[in-house]
Amino acid sequence: MRTVTRLAMMGAVLLGAGHLGAQAPGDYPQWRGPSRDGIIRAFTSPRVWPRQLTRQWKVDVGPGYATPLVVGPRLFVFAREGQHEVLSALDARTGRRLWASPYPAPYAVSAPGATRHGNGPKGTPAYADGRVFTLGISGILTAFDAATGRQLWQKAAPSLEPKYGTATSPLVDRGVVIVHLGGHDQGALTALDAVTGTVKWAWTGDGPGYASPVIAEFGGVRQVVSLSQEHVIGVDVATGALLWKQPFKNAFWTNIATPVIYRDTVVVSANGVGTRAFRVAKGSAGWSAEPVWTNEDVQLNLSNPVLVGDALIGMSARNSGQFFSLDVRTGGTHWKSKGREGDNASIAYVGSVLLMLKESGELVVARPSAAGLEILETYTVADSATYGQPALTGNRVYVKDDGAVSLWTAP
Repeated sequence: MRTVTRLAMMGAVLLGAGHLGAQAPGDYPQWRGPSRDGIIRAFTSPRVWPRQLTRQWKVDVGPGYATPLVVGPRLFVFAREGQHEVLSALDARTGRRLWASPYPAPYAVSAPGATRHGNGPKGTPAYADGRVFTLGISGILTAFDAATGRQLWQKAAPSLEPKYGTATSPLVDRGVVIVHLGGHDQGALTALDAVTGTVKWAWTGDGPGYASPVIAEFGGVRQVVSLSQEHVIGVDVATGALLWKQPFKNAFWTNIATPVIYRDTVVVSANGVGTRAFRVAKGSAGWSAEPVWTNEDVQLNLSNPVLVGDALIGMSARNSGQFFSLDVRTGGTHWKSKGREGDNASIAYVGSVLLMLKESGELVVARPSAAGLEILETYTVADSATYGQPALTGNRVYVKDDGAVSLWTAP
């Protein structure tokens, strides 16, 4: 166990403690960025992409797939060290560790399909109003003081875990933390008071999937939209009441990709069942989510797509990894790449280009068009698996690989 963890066992290391408050425009505070959709407006693309990016630093932090958070001068990293899960705060410019706050989280991968992905946490933390919220791989939900690392409250792991370990990233909305807790066939989409951890409401109609929830507004009603174990659902943010649901499951219960919201439509996808769109509306008989289209050729597994205008662009699990673009209005396919692109690509849209971080450690910069992808540059930014999204702000690219986090910059 590292020295910093031994010190942190007696309490967080209080270096550089200062007030961290409301989210700033340049922050990367949660899963897939400020808007939770992979569209990053705070990143400034260079006029001409260089032949190489500059690595400013690299720091060992332990295994896990959680995306680092950028909040002002701080970088928050959630990873595993031995039998503990650890939230660390680093100086975002230098990589210097400011504090580390661990808690016991023994875990062993049991499902054969998850073994190669390790036992590090997969859910990305969320920052809001001076607090950081984490959901560990066994389902431990924790709130930390962002300035000091002090643990504020914690919910224990459920007695029954998800088959492949928890992967959902918490959502913070107007003072509540929303996350699907529990395990296979036994769970609750839950809203908790961000300050106290008190449960505000819980929907217990299905076990958790592995997708992260999003907020959408349909018919003037704000809703939590998520994939559960066997459904796509819409739940009233204020009360937790189920508004609508549609069956959606695959053979291995791996509902992973975050739902995409397009106007009054919810787009979901999973390996083996294709990509589907549902139009959400409230009529005289109540809420409904009616099927609009299905595209069997595009099947998302680990990768999440982005919206570029009316085009949904991502990596399908078909043909050993295949980039695609489809018309989100009709479901029709614009184009597909040849395939064999890899197991996963974490995709962000910045300005007019896509940044696509493959699990191989390659960061691909590409310009999308109606005809396909124009590859501008490809960089090697890690020498081990990179399944987490990169955190992007300014000219900085933070990459979490299998055991370290690094900062890369463009001119």
